[in-house]
Amino acid sequence: MTAVNPPPPSAPPTTGARESFIRLLFGLIAIIALSAVLHGLYVLLVVAAIVLIVMLHELGHFATAKWSGMKVTEYFLGFGPRLWSVRRGETEYGVKAIPAGGYVRIVGMTTAEELDPLDEPRSYREQTFPRRVLVASAGSAMHVVMALALLFVMFTISGYPVAAAVNEVSGLSTIIGSTSPAQRAGIRPGDELVGIGTRRESIDAVISYIEAHPGKTVPLLVSRHGRDLVVSVRPLDGRTVTLEQSGKTSTAKKGSHAIGFIGVGLGGVIEQTVNPLVAVGRSGAAFGTVVTQTFGGIATVFSVHGLRSFAHDLATAGRPSTKGAGTSGNSGELVSILGAVQIGAQAARQNISELLYLLVAINVFVGIANLFPMLPLDGGHVAIAVYERTRSRRGRAYHADVRKLMPVAYVFLAFMLVLGLSALYLNAVHPLSLPSG
Repeated sequence: MTAVNPPPPSAPPTTGARESFIRLLFGLIAIIALSAVLHGLYVLLVVAAIVLIVMLHELGHFATAKWSGMKVTEYFLGFGPRLWSVRRGETEYGVKAIPAGGYVRIVGMTTAEELDPLDEPRSYREQTFPRRVLVASAGSAMHVVMALALLFVMFTISGYPVAAAVNEVSGLSTIIGSTSPAQRAGIRPGDELVGIGTRRESIDAVISYIEAHPGKTVPLLVSRHGRDLVVSVRPLDGRTVTLEQSGKTSTAKKGSHAIGFIGVGLGGVIEQTVNPLVAVGRSGAAFGTVVTQTFGGIATVFSVHGLRSFAHDLATAGRPSTKGAGTSGNSGELVSILGAVQIGAQAARQNISELLYLLVAINVFVGIANLFPMLPLDGGHVAIAVYERTRSRRGRAYHADVRKLMPVAYVFLAFMLVLGLSALYLNAVHPLSLPSG
């Protein structure tokens, strides 16, 4: 092969590249506008989050390879035909037509790749063992960083779910065309309804009092951060109130006579936050829990019983679902990218904490799965580096013949492809949903 001189390190984008970028930008704007019209912004949000996760994974490989002095020729989102790209130095950055992932091309990832002799010293295969392991595992390391960062945001900003007392306000109702009486009166999530007027009463007595006084102003005793205060609330007739929850509407109360309704949810689960120092420890503990659950889920899915159950679900996919509404992907159920988007969009509609925790679970699963010791996964490159290290002797580096592994890699890739497409089909036929309530 003849040597090819690299382009100037700061070559400006060509006119064609600028035009391609403008077309790509208008395409993105059109997608966002169409999603808004079709009420699919939450779906677009989840897809964008997953794309960002993929590109940050690749950024781990990219940054460590550059730091190690390896030659990186491409950093792309997607596969297939180029939509837009720009070259900076020896690396081309861009977007391709099929957004099914992303990739970084580092020269000489295997011994089977033919290289220009000038590129050989900077190839992946010629680097030291620590640098190869660092680059190969950097993608999974990025998932650890992302998961911990998302958990930290959840604990400090959006809140994490905790069980509320039976008399504690866990949320305020969304009333179509109006503001809830509780919100107008200044009642907040976290307040406790402890009495009527200045008298302390049981929560059952407070609820009965509210329901018995529709259209009349009633004094409620509220405890807020340990301080008691009396608020005046005018309950509505619940039979005339239409509520909106998770995109669905319903009547607040049903009955033959007027029944008071102020628009609060009591008990259940509320979102709490903690200070950043406490959040660091809790993020680490929560991360450990998700890792344990993920390993347990993987073991369940790929057990004999799990694969048999998956095959049964696939064989009966055309029939009415026996799982019923409210089925969600859990730690023992294989979920495709479509299923992740389905439950992610529902989580985003409920609250940001649900979405953040789902993204944590996705990061942990992808990070663990990518370290499985089989090509083309990152773990396959780590395993090869370890094997070559054990076979090398002083002054003589051993290079494994990757071509001997390719038949096994192709079988593994075919198995994963069939499994992924099957899960995609199942989630398309029987869409996943978060548990209600």
